[in-house]
Amino acid sequence: MSGLPEGAPTIRVTAMPADANPYGDIFGGWLMGQMDLAAGSVASRHARGRAVTIACDAMKFHAPVLVGDEVSVYARLTAVGNTSMTIEVEAWRRARHVDDACKVTQARFIFVATDENRAPRRVAPLA
Repeated sequence: MSGLPEGAPTIRVTAMPADANPYGDIFGGWLMGQMDLAAGSVASRHARGRAVTIACDAMKFHAPVLVGDEVSVYARLTAVGNTSMTIEVEAWRRARHVDDACKVTQARFIFVATDENRAPRRVAPLA
């Protein structure tokens, strides 16, 4: 399917039975956790250290993820404040034996860089 984000996914994982409800649909919380991990990776890299999630908004589910689907999570830094970073995240699913993928959810995550005392610290501006 066209529309896949450019570049490689930040995270790619297979959805397993332990991540699903009795009907075989993957829990939204599991998917949100994968998205938070991907966003955290981008935030920590930009901050060059510890960064913590302070908000998630604009989350919208477009389609279900099923047991056995390959889930690719794409995350990109879109804005930087003094201590905060905004990361736009999309999750895409691909059934195990096909090439087509579809976007299943998207969200915006906000992170704050913190120091060794867990206090906010400044980050570099967006390049």
